[in-house]
Amino acid sequence: MSKSRLAILGGAPVRAQYLPYGQQIIDEEDIKAVVKVLQSDFLTGGPAIEQFESEIAAFTGAKYAVAFSSGTAALHGACYAAGIGGGDEVITTPMTFAASSNCVLYQGGKPVFVDIDPLTYNLNPKLIQASITPNTKAIIPVHFTGQPAELDEIMQIAREHNLIVIEDAAHALGATYKNRSIGAIGDMTMFSFHPVKHITTGEGGMIATNNPVYYEKLLQFRTHGITRDQSRLRDNHGPWYYEMQFLGFNYRITDIQTSLGTSQLRKIGSFIEKRKQLAELYIRELGAIQEIILPHQLPYVESSWHLFIVKLQLSKLNATRRLIFQALQKENIGVNVHYIPTYLHPYYESLGFQKGICPVAESCYEEFITLPLFAGMDQEDVMDVVAAVKKVISHYSNQ
Repeated sequence: MSKSRLAILGGAPVRAQYLPYGQQIIDEEDIKAVVKVLQSDFLTGGPAIEQFESEIAAFTGAKYAVAFSSGTAALHGACYAAGIGGGDEVITTPMTFAASSNCVLYQGGKPVFVDIDPLTYNLNPKLIQASITPNTKAIIPVHFTGQPAELDEIMQIAREHNLIVIEDAAHALGATYKNRSIGAIGDMTMFSFHPVKHITTGEGGMIATNNPVYYEKLLQFRTHGITRDQSRLRDNHGPWYYEMQFLGFNYRITDIQTSLGTSQLRKIGSFIEKRKQLAELYIRELGAIQEIILPHQLPYVESSWHLFIVKLQLSKLNATRRLIFQALQKENIGVNVHYIPTYLHPYYESLGFQKGICPVAESCYEEFITLPLFAGMDQEDVMDVVAAVKKVISHYSNQ
């Protein structure tokens, strides 16, 4: 069979083996770090957790960092620390994973979805003012794909209206905004350590903050609302004594996970540099294809390149996004789609959210395809993806 024939039509695929869109890199140093903890006295609640927290704080420039069992748990903790409760509104973007707004619902608040910038796909700061009401309590911008949102404008709006800014930086560990590290700009910043992220703890998340009050609340929230701090106890029956002072959650991370995270963090510079090099290769090799739009990067930010998303020009193609997606999958290219606008999920529809409230996000969703990008890839992998994209797009092009 001819290699130029699409695999979806019976031709030979570009790759013999499937290339996932994202994947962790675990080496011998990581394995040794985990084994060391397994042979120690502490599998959880021990010194590896504080070490990981202190190293993330130092890396981001934040004064404090609190580790959680997941990025979602970390966002929930941030909403609790921010005092979000029943009747409070929180502005966020729909172009994200559901956790970015679920955390508001957990606290009894109401997410308010504001549309995205058509170039960066981040929360559009020009549209935020119109959505602020007397009930607005916070803003949760998401650094989509690893490119920081317009933080100066968002922070200025927040200060004018006495709002709290919780950055969802699940995609953006290692990114910078105007030469400032993501993690020390907003009131609180969440990082995720899921296996497809820049570094992994298996599952896990972190809140970085410069605010000591938030820091103490976060620590207590992740452990059932319990404290042993003698200065904060109502009573003191003895050295064993502790108090549950509010309804928290069991959102603790383990020493096993954080030992892996600390080992991974030592390699983050090389991980991000590799992602950047691969992204630049994509941009160079795909730049001449008129049927797709490549990611737009602002000149004053440094993306950490969690995702590489192309936008299909469907008017120039004789195919739907679904067909393009399926054709690339058949070429053994693990494309994905990020994200279904949050309020289009059935649960959010049951809450009264309706299609049409963020038309730019909805339009982008219909045209987005995520190409594989992770530090374990090499140039040959990228060129396989490029070959598959060119093969599929040229077949379905109407130009």
